[in-house]
Amino acid sequence: MAFVGLGVTGGIGAYKAVEVARLLQKRGHRVQAVMTRTATRFVGPVTFEAITREPVITSQFAPGMNADIEHIALASGMDLLLVAPATANIIGKFANGIADDFLTSLYLATRAPVLMAPAMNTNMWDHPAVVANLATLTARGVRFVDPGAGYLACGWVGKGRLAEPEAIVETAERILQPQTALTGKRVLVTAGPTFEDVDPVRFLGNRSSGRMGFAVAAEASRRGAIVTLVAGPTSIEPPAVSETVRVRSASEMHAEVIARAAETDVVVMAAAVADYRIAGGAANSKMEKGEGSLALTLERTPDILAELGAARKGSQKPVLVGFAAQTGDPLPAAQKKLAAKQVDLIVANDVTAPGAGFEVDTNIVTLVSAAGAERLPLLSKREVAVAILDRVEAALKAGATVS
Repeated sequence: MAFVGLGVTGGIGAYKAVEVARLLQKRGHRVQAVMTRTATRFVGPVTFEAITREPVITSQFAPGMNADIEHIALASGMDLLLVAPATANIIGKFANGIADDFLTSLYLATRAPVLMAPAMNTNMWDHPAVVANLATLTARGVRFVDPGAGYLACGWVGKGRLAEPEAIVETAERILQPQTALTGKRVLVTAGPTFEDVDPVRFLGNRSSGRMGFAVAAEASRRGAIVTLVAGPTSIEPPAVSETVRVRSASEMHAEVIARAAETDVVVMAAAVADYRIAGGAANSKMEKGEGSLALTLERTPDILAELGAARKGSQKPVLVGFAAQTGDPLPAAQKKLAAKQVDLIVANDVTAPGAGFEVDTNIVTLVSAAGAERLPLLSKREVAVAILDRVEAALKAGATVS
């Protein structure tokens, strides 16, 4: 998942920027809109705020902005600055270093890649000043999605219409997915809980939200991997990846993972798979309450990670990453699991620690491999996913186990 700053300027094509924001989000990216003063006359900021669920920046002098030097903070955190529509005015300002509003200041402050989708009248597009400004920006590394030809808002027919949102987002994706060791690799990620039915009404489950697994899947996809996400029941939407398979029980997750393992380069078992299920299966009808206590007999579920480790028989494929959610110091259990399950990396955490564990957007993990243990500070789950996949990429490049 990448963080995209979406610059929206004052043209009729501004309405298409709403769809650009939606498509970027659908692909798992975080989007924050920065609107020029004239852009707000075409589309209201509340529209982008509702779509992105992020505050919309419309002024360099909004209360609180200067205290945080917001354009610098946003500039350093972005993975891409995308301007759509990009008017002749904003192209000229970018080309000549004019910083008279938030968006132009943001452009000068960021070191993220910049992508612009121009939209203007045909004669403006062909004007020598605009042609020169485009050449200047191209020489600096700014990339463009050329406008389309057709009927323009001014009534003319010709080139200048904002490219379609799908084309803009596809270009953005190519920039956000540079060639990495994961490019073209098949990565399987499990996420969320499994539910083990007791009867048609009740189940055994856990508090996993799927956020950690979803962050890993989104980051792997951003790095160019062909990602299959096997997800248990979750209340949050999964990121857009190559394939999403929904399952409910540990047995269903086991079947889906094992069926794909032989063709997979990396498996990241982030799901909180139930260790036990009802012996003999769930009751066919609701179990009515009675007097006294109720005893349930449980049996072990398949240990997916251990089976994958045993199946490798010393091979380096697939790279195997497991998780160890513990209460208290997770290191001893993680080291034991690393050896017993014959995997490359264990991501261990104490789910009782503030800001870590289930149903939150942050985590505190220790990465445990044969080379030792590295404890990471409190990070967003996206940042944890980056750290995990950095280790995986190093292993793929070296053709060896994770170190």
